[in-house]
Amino acid sequence: MMWDGSGHWGGGSGEWLMLVFMTVFVVAVIVAIVFLVRYLSQSSGGASTAPGASAALMHAPESPKDILKRRYAAGEIDREEYLQKLGDL
Repeated sequence: MMWDGSGHWGGGSGEWLMLVFMTVFVVAVIVAIVFLVRYLSQSSGGASTAPGASAALMHAPESPKDILKRRYAAGEIDREEYLQKLGDL
């Protein structure tokens, strides 16, 4: 669009169409940024939980036997230590 010096915008309908497209483009970029930030904040918040775990299970405390099983499965303790601690529980 061009300023014609008399206080009015000059130009044809093509310039108005360009203004509409630019406005829609800017709004789309802003919406995309908002969705990207929300997606990244959600995915980083759940990084410590196992995939497929429900929301109710994520906040339930682990029993001592569950912790022991998890440590044995992860290889943190060997079979002898696992059986000894399982017997203690």
